[in-house]
Amino acid sequence: MTKKAAGKLPNRMVPYSQAFKTFICQDWADYPVDQREPCAVNAYTPARRQAIQDLFPDDRIVIPAGGFKQRSNDCDYRFRPHSAFSHLTGLGEDFEPDAVLVIEAGQARLYFHARVPRTDPEFYSSANYGEMWVGPRPSLEEMSRYTNLTVVDSSQLNADLAAPVKSTGKLRITPGADPKVEALVHALRGRDDDADRELESALSELRLIKDAYEIDQMDQACAATLTGFEAVIADIPEAVRRGRGERWVEGIFGLHARHLGNAVGYDTIAASGDHGCTLHWIRNDGDLRPGDLLLLDAGVELDSLYTADVTRTLPISGKFTPAQRKVYDAVLAAQQAGMDAAKPGAAFIDVHQAAVRVIAQHLVDWGILDVDLEETLSDQGGQFRRWMVHGTSHHLGIDVHDCAQARRKLYRGGTLKAGMIITVEPGIYFKSTDLLVPEEFRGIGIRIEDDILITQDGYRNLSADFPRDADAVEAWMAQVQSR
Repeated sequence: MTKKAAGKLPNRMVPYSQAFKTFICQDWADYPVDQREPCAVNAYTPARRQAIQDLFPDDRIVIPAGGFKQRSNDCDYRFRPHSAFSHLTGLGEDFEPDAVLVIEAGQARLYFHARVPRTDPEFYSSANYGEMWVGPRPSLEEMSRYTNLTVVDSSQLNADLAAPVKSTGKLRITPGADPKVEALVHALRGRDDDADRELESALSELRLIKDAYEIDQMDQACAATLTGFEAVIADIPEAVRRGRGERWVEGIFGLHARHLGNAVGYDTIAASGDHGCTLHWIRNDGDLRPGDLLLLDAGVELDSLYTADVTRTLPISGKFTPAQRKVYDAVLAAQQAGMDAAKPGAAFIDVHQAAVRVIAQHLVDWGILDVDLEETLSDQGGQFRRWMVHGTSHHLGIDVHDCAQARRKLYRGGTLKAGMIITVEPGIYFKSTDLLVPEEFRGIGIRIEDDILITQDGYRNLSADFPRDADAVEAWMAQVQSR
């Protein structure tokens, strides 16, 4: 469907006659009373908005949802709001293209394009907003009730942004969220990249510690993801039979992600055999072959946009070979070491260092790495990274790589605190072409990933219902496939 504005028809569309314009506006029933319950997150969003206002008390803070992004020609990607906008308004799913949140002087206003009367040409001609194209839109009053925000028609945004800011304050905008609104802000105050980057970092850092609503959403996302994984396991024999089984796996998981939530939280990695040694294998065009492994890295994103991020490496035949189990057990030991290091007061990097020490020790013990353990773990060494090149953890929440714009000193250089949610995901990747690796290990790629909540005295594994050790994985697969 086209995304052209009302009155600007692409060359493949028939112009509207006057008779049609008159006819289509007649004899419509009144809109039904909005039955939607207010967002459950409304109890939490005021504190989030106040936290940002407290950091910039004299400023006008502009946080756009963003607009549609072109996929090709006149087709757009499904809309997803900017994460900071969603976090501060509670609006998830595909709410609400071109909306803008403005926070100033302890007040928050949501600028929103409400539905127009059915006598307006937008009703039948706008593929972005028209009821005939995208369904009925909320009124300003309905959106206010849903979000518990003051909601203003978006036509007022330009004038309100142009109004004078407090003499000691600044006009700030989330960079990159909406080029049109950003250009307007730049025209009003000139470029101020430092001010905008400060805001961007603050919005990310606000999400480092999750509130009770967010923790509940992450529990639900992990539960939905488990359903998707078990659907994949049940259909592995069919994926093998049909060929191009990685695509089949991706499709099965995507079906459940879309049914149980909003979508997948990121492109599913369904990597079979040697593809499991490619860290971000999302082409997913390979076969599933008996005797190989399937590395499945996937997460369900809920309607609230909170996403799980779980990896399990599964033997396609249901049983690990001795070589596969040997590598698997090493990765599992590394993951457990990383989890054991995860506690309030520990450095974020401690989790990674604990995990890679175990991996490096195994590489030395197997004779693959012929340097001293401490040397390879030093800043001057790092040779082990040939087989474990990525980090072990990242923050997780409304983005799969959450809080990514936080300052380095609070992220990689930061300290773990109760309420943080991180992944623990070590791996070993022995490419089939790697001549330093014993032949029995070549083509084995294994990663095990769980999502953990830092608690007051340690951690809680949010994805604990996913079996982890090799025997449990085999039993899990057998149980699921026998249902």
